[in-house]
Amino acid sequence: MIQVTLMMAITLDGKIARTSDHAATWTSPEDKALFVKTSKDYGVIMMGENTFNTFLKALPGRLNVVFSQKLNEPQNNVKWVKGEPELVLAELENMGYNKVLLVGGAYLNGLFFEKKLVSEMIITVEPKLFGQGLSLFDRSFEADLELLDTNKLNDNTLALHYKINYK
Repeated sequence: MIQVTLMMAITLDGKIARTSDHAATWTSPEDKALFVKTSKDYGVIMMGENTFNTFLKALPGRLNVVFSQKLNEPQNNVKWVKGEPELVLAELENMGYNKVLLVGGAYLNGLFFEKKLVSEMIITVEPKLFGQGLSLFDRSFEADLELLDTNKLNDNTLALHYKINYK
């Protein structure tokens, strides 16, 4: 089965953005470098349309899989999809991919976790507090996490790599 890893930057209070149209301009340069390196290694990034719209363009050097409910104009390196995540993952596996990086947003993160499709997560904890905004997930579920690795990206930022153990 194809491996799905969630990769997100969060504030210390668990927010991924102030609003749904807010790009992650608040993250550190070290987080951005880790994201670029990891996403190129995976070769595929999956996201919702709101997350995709925060980028200026499709990210080069990897397949951008964008979940959307409407028809969209074809773009280089972009695969527009809709429907069940399991079917999308099966199609990506049939295309020869063995791992994908899920990069948001809150709805898609929650959906993939609710369906127990994510096996690992890489979370960058930035030294910020928003107080309100978008959470990492938009729904309830339970999972235990097993810490696989920690990486101090700079004096104030940590990257945490976890294995997911669902209840």
